[in-house]
Amino acid sequence: MTGCCRKDNMTDKKEKVLPTHIVACGGVVINDNDEVLLVKNHRSGWAFPGGQVEVGENLTDALVREIFEETGIAVFVEEVFCISSNTCKYAGYNGVKEVPTKVMLDFICREKDGALRSSCENEETRYFKKTDVLEHITSCAIRERFKAFIEYAGRPTYLEYVTNPQFELKLKIKI
Repeated sequence: MTGCCRKDNMTDKKEKVLPTHIVACGGVVINDNDEVLLVKNHRSGWAFPGGQVEVGENLTDALVREIFEETGIAVFVEEVFCISSNTCKYAGYNGVKEVPTKVMLDFICREKDGALRSSCENEETRYFKKTDVLEHITSCAIRERFKAFIEYAGRPTYLEYVTNPQFELKLKIKI
């Protein structure tokens, strides 16, 4: 198969194959004390909150929903600081055959209000000093995305990486 078309040997007819990506958003939430909100989830440890965009949902609404569901904090969504592509597919779980590639958009967010809490998706939720955040994040992909936040100076970073069989950063550029 080459490109987005595949040739059927029997009919010589081309069939379009559309790519499939999970679209997700993450938020570096900053409070009035200039601290960053992290959640500790069961699989990958400490991370900034976020998740998948649902069908019919826009990016910022999805992010506001995900952050509130995971932390109890309502936020203002500000600007994009990083766009990432995880360009590998891997074996699924919980009845999903295969997990497709992912496109993630990371936003700077400001705490609006709410009561900090954990959820069924994470075992702990807490604020950290910006300078201490990287000490807590162990996932290579999340670390690279948070580094993009630290380095942000008005131009977003684009990252391409794979996480399977192990993390490999393939591209990092300012866009």
